[in-house]
Amino acid sequence: MWSFAGSLQPEPAASRPDLLAAPVAAAVGGLASAGVAAIDADLADTAAFCAHYGVSLDDSANCVVVKGKRGGDVRFAACMILATTRADVNGIVRKRLDVRSASFAPMDEAVALTGMEYGGITPIGLPADWPILVDAAVAASPGVVVGAGIRGAKLFLPGAVLAALPGAEVIEGLGRALD
Repeated sequence: MWSFAGSLQPEPAASRPDLLAAPVAAAVGGLASAGVAAIDADLADTAAFCAHYGVSLDDSANCVVVKGKRGGDVRFAACMILATTRADVNGIVRKRLDVRSASFAPMDEAVALTGMEYGGITPIGLPADWPILVDAAVAASPGVVVGAGIRGAKLFLPGAVLAALPGAEVIEGLGRALD
């Protein structure tokens, strides 16, 4: 089922809440196609994870938290992009959030607002009022690896599941090729 998992042997995510951050565990129950596997937390960063566990970068998706401001109004969003791309924060994301400036949210703020560990943040279990912007390539993927809310585990699921999350919006060109 999770043929893109490299050397890992995922288990149904709903059966392993110990491998999920609390908000992820609370939200993953209805996602029967989600698998989870424990990993070495020191290898949670995408490049190290993929190299060690034999997962292709093309099968790995990153969740980046973006903070936008317009006057005194602050807006957050999660962006799901393939590991081989970078999020178009100053173009597509800024316009979608309707803000004057947008940037990656500071680590401490992202961790506090999501209830997840930095390096493990995932769109599953995020605050309900945050839009989840999903690059079309992620949505079209038969399977992607994403964070599990903690650095010591990864989730495995079809991209279509991410595109169907509450508040998700599929956006063509959200992920731009790395320079």
